[in-house]
Amino acid sequence: MVHPQDAILAPLPPAGRFLSFGLRAGADAPGLVARLAHARVVDGSVIGIGAPLVAAVGATLEGLRAPQALTGSGVRVPSTQGALWAFLGGVDEGVLVHEARALLELVGDDLVLEEDIASFVYEGGRDLTGYEDGTENPVAERARETALVTSRGPGIDGGSFVSVQRWVHDLARFERKTPAERDHIVGRSRATNEELDEAPPSAHVKRAAQESFDPPSFLVRRSMPFGDAREQGLVFVAYASSLDPFERILRRMVGHDDGIVDGLFSFSRPVTSAAYFCPPLVRGHLDLTTLLR
Repeated sequence: MVHPQDAILAPLPPAGRFLSFGLRAGADAPGLVARLAHARVVDGSVIGIGAPLVAAVGATLEGLRAPQALTGSGVRVPSTQGALWAFLGGVDEGVLVHEARALLELVGDDLVLEEDIASFVYEGGRDLTGYEDGTENPVAERARETALVTSRGPGIDGGSFVSVQRWVHDLARFERKTPAERDHIVGRSRATNEELDEAPPSAHVKRAAQESFDPPSFLVRRSMPFGDAREQGLVFVAYASSLDPFERILRRMVGHDDGIVDGLFSFSRPVTSAAYFCPPLVRGHLDLTTLLR
């Protein structure tokens, strides 16, 4: 039986690690793909394949592409595409360290670890700003329809496209604003989580309202905060059956639709941006038939 990777639709675990890898020069890409196909996917984890690895084995995967770097009025979104991405989730941070070590050993010298970010759930699902994250997420069967690919064939159906960005917050700058100013940046009341009709057009809720696009651009968000005393932010993660919805939302956020930049950029900035295909599972293993043909 073919199944999606379980952690795509599961509730967020208390702790997580996000790892991204680049393809090393001279890598044995077919050998790497074969090792990935034979390895059992750890419970609570998601593995994503990037366009560079697909190209390195001479394959194609329709719909998978690196994000474009975008600029708007005083803002910039980079493109930092990797070859492989992984989310490891659980309740014991030490166990996640060992799982990360095992993945690093599996990929060997063919990939180089570019980022390893420890993450966590804060106050039941809030960003470090204190605002609830993922309020508009579809649920139950609607979540499956939004996140998972169907009617594309073996190796694709049951998979999901994921957009991943790491946003670095300037929390001190945000906290200098009045509570009303903060609510208007987000477009919701921090106290009640209710949308604010009087929020300006730049409010994030208004910029990213998924139902306001044509076609509607729904996502299943599985973002998690990260941070230490020096740097804090959010690893934004959004699953969908196509990369199109996220790209439409991001273009509006940087002002490409109407010149209005999302208020989030007033205190936060994306430092990474990439996209991956998360293959379905067959008996607990990644179905990589599209890459092994």
